Amino acid sequence: MNFPFQNLAATRKLENSIFLGILLFIFKVVYPEPDTVLLMFVNELLILASGYMMVLYIISFLEKKVASPIAVILNAGIFNAILFFIITVYSSAYDDPYDVALSSNFIVTIIFIFTSLLLLFIIGYIFVVFRELFFLRQKKSLRSYMNTMVFFLLFTALGAAIKSLNGSLEFIFFAFLVVSMLLIFINSLRVAWIAFLTKKQKLQLLGISIVLSVLFGLNFAYTLFDTEFNQLMNIFSPGFGAYLNLIMLYGTVYFGVIFFTTLFHLPTAEAFDRKSEEISTLIDLSKLITQVFDFKELAETVTTITMKVCYSDAAWLVIEHEGKYELSAVSNIGYKEAETIFNGIGIENYADLQEVLIISEEDATIRSNFLNGFKSLAISPLLIKKDITGYLFAVRKVEQEFDDDDKKNIGAFADYAALALENAKHLEASIENERMEKELDLAREVQYKILPSKTPEYDFLEISSLFIPAFEVGGDYYDFFKISESKLGFVIADVSGKGISASFVMAEVKGIFESISGVISEPAKLLTKANEVLSQSLDKKTFVTAVYGIIDVEHGKITFARAGHTPVLLIRDNKAESLTPTGLGLGIDHGNNFLNTIKELEFDLKNNDIIVLYTDGIPESQNAELEEYGYKRFEEVLIKNSDKQLDYISNEIIQGVTTFSQNSHQHDDITLVLFKWNFNNNKFGVS
Repeated sequence: MNFPFQNLAATRKLENSIFLGILLFIFKVVYPEPDTVLLMFVNELLILASGYMMVLYIISFLEKKVASPIAVILNAGIFNAILFFIITVYSSAYDDPYDVALSSNFIVTIIFIFTSLLLLFIIGYIFVVFRELFFLRQKKSLRSYMNTMVFFLLFTALGAAIKSLNGSLEFIFFAFLVVSMLLIFINSLRVAWIAFLTKKQKLQLLGISIVLSVLFGLNFAYTLFDTEFNQLMNIFSPGFGAYLNLIMLYGTVYFGVIFFTTLFHLPTAEAFDRKSEEISTLIDLSKLITQVFDFKELAETVTTITMKVCYSDAAWLVIEHEGKYELSAVSNIGYKEAETIFNGIGIENYADLQEVLIISEEDATIRSNFLNGFKSLAISPLLIKKDITGYLFAVRKVEQEFDDDDKKNIGAFADYAALALENAKHLEASIENERMEKELDLAREVQYKILPSKTPEYDFLEISSLFIPAFEVGGDYYDFFKISESKLGFVIADVSGKGISASFVMAEVKGIFESISGVISEPAKLLTKANEVLSQSLDKKTFVTAVYGIIDVEHGKITFARAGHTPVLLIRDNKAESLTPTGLGLGIDHGNNFLNTIKELEFDLKNNDIIVLYTDGIPESQNAELEEYGYKRFEEVLIKNSDKQLDYISNEIIQGVTTFSQNSHQHDDITLVLFKWNFNNNKFGVS
């Protein structure tokens, strides 16, 4: 990632390089051949400053590209070829180099200065390439070695400038030259990055190193022995001429070392590539573990990478599911062919397999036709805490069987794959649970909206209702319908099953009762009509139990019919009576059986009578020993508190159920509707 301040710094280096280059160009135009110590000093200082700024900019440019050393070396080779061309032109174009400085032809002088500046840039680029390759893939800090060599290269250049002014001081130049050459030979041995190249890259580098070592050698010979070129460099800068010569020597030695080092690495290149591929694929798979994909996609990825990690011709994955093994993914082989091999070897024989097993075509335990032309088969169990969750298969067509290294690699890879696949399973389960939870939330919301928000109020009739949903949405439903000023309709229902489907059926039941309660006044006929409608929409596995009735709040009379629901309880005179008029559940019978069995029950209410409607979530609540709360406990609470307010009775019932089943989960909705008649009908002559 490039930050703005990094781009700004690189731009400033480029601007400084251009400014100093222009300044040097102007100086050389005015003083083509510095003839005083001061001009010589200024000349060398400007060249040093320009070269330094160029190097700084080239470093910022190349440091992001050196990860691909072959490309960087090729660029250096191109620049070296350009350098060879310039040196050749210099040697042939200028018969008398000093005519350049003294020439009255201004254009010739400009061309010379420009090409010399180009040489300065080229040498800077080549030096930076050597510098970046020197530090590439090094684990230790070798900056002091490089800095020492750079200093001595500069001292040698300075010594060359001093020698040109005073020949008697040439010993300074030679002293620095010897040390610089020694450091060049030492630093040329820093080629650790070659070991990290692939075999293909090493072969490329071998050819490139031959060409470049020859090219650098020719340039070194020209810069050392060509009189015309040396004279031209002395005119431009004696120090730069010496520096150029040393860089050419560095290139000659460096690429010679690269050639022999690469040559020695070739025999092990293939093995190194394989190990690198194995490590890379294992790293890729470890990433998959933390970035779990869709299970099917992950299974396909596992088979594909298996082929790479063990150099097999095909691979496939078999996963255990509900006690059976299923083919989950294949790579470079058909499902039918993989299944044939899998079934042919008899995987039941390897139920206790804890490590990679290699089977060859000649193995006595298997028939060659089962391998379908493959010569070697590797079977690796997918183990999670020593439990086999599946098998990973790899096959080869070549005569060379899977060796011990292959076994280790496949085994290690299978361990990673088993963990990744297990994570994928858990993720899918988690996503499914989250999806189901959202659906349950929606269903609960629908369920609450369907139920009445408040109970009706009458002078002589007390009403209490209570609904406690279970964690899983059920199909409990109750409602009240104002049929007239003196008559109140009521219903309680329970849809078979649970979940989203039950909640939708409950919504349908509500719509049916709301639409026909104002049209049909007899409970038995109303339930018959509801059965006709539901029989057309419910599947055969779904039914609805219900109780529908009407209370005459003026005369204290109740009429109801029951469609397979739990009994209606009447609490009267400290006794509980189960009222169970016959009737089938809604949606069970599509013929005349429902009509023939449905009966109504009608009776007058007495003062303090309590009518109890409920769903089976109350009597069927269980404790940790799976014992049910039962009807007896339920009736005892009702009788004991029959003289209390209905809300108090409801709370006592729920408290009793909760205490009884406190160590067990509520598995069904709890719905309770209570009516209490608070008027003595005998005052009006009602018996």
